[in-house]
Amino acid sequence: MPKYKHLFFDLDHTLWDFNKNAASSLSHLFIQFNLDSVLGVSFDAFFQQYSIHNNLLWARYQNGYISAQELKWKRMWRTLLDFKIADEVLAHKLSDEYLALLPTRTLLFPNTIEVLEYLKQKKYQIHLITNGFENTQRTKINSSGLAPYLSHVITSERSNSLKPKIEIFEFAFKMAGTNAGESIMIGDNLDADIAGAQNAGMDSIYVNHEGGESSDLPTYTIHHLKQLEEIL
Repeated sequence: MPKYKHLFFDLDHTLWDFNKNAASSLSHLFIQFNLDSVLGVSFDAFFQQYSIHNNLLWARYQNGYISAQELKWKRMWRTLLDFKIADEVLAHKLSDEYLALLPTRTLLFPNTIEVLEYLKQKKYQIHLITNGFENTQRTKINSSGLAPYLSHVITSERSNSLKPKIEIFEFAFKMAGTNAGESIMIGDNLDADIAGAQNAGMDSIYVNHEGGESSDLPTYTIHHLKQLEEIL
């Protein structure tokens, strides 16, 4: 088994439970902005449509078709349009409030801190490579107690690149003072994390929390973080 020295984690959907934290934040805003009356629908209906637009726009952002600013507010705008509310001012307000509230949420996947403590004791250097926004991701890390375990945090904004492009991984290697051979990528996204690691010549661990699609791309596949202790 290769001797890894540097572990590069993804953040959202890998360590930090994005779906639960997003639902909690949007539920708060749904009440704050009285959206049940404005839209005439339940929170579940609102969240379902938001999730669809968020996923589609994130894909467009990662592929370079839209800017970060467009992503941030248009996911709200398109959701409102689904319910026949063409209110750009409201869309921007919801976006601003959401981006302020979301990163303060602290729900992690089960065993996250326990596993990071184990890896730290094993003397691994632990880092993050994330396509998220710099300030947002930093707040998430600090709020949820991840900061003490991380040596370097590489964001798409900081590196001026996005997973799966090789440039963000090369930037990460330079920051951490390492190379592909002594590093491994750990993430939930086959297209961004796992294919990106392959592009960079790294081994990878696919964190398949949902038990859905499988692939022969990753070096290893796990279904919960505790299984990292069987590999590392």
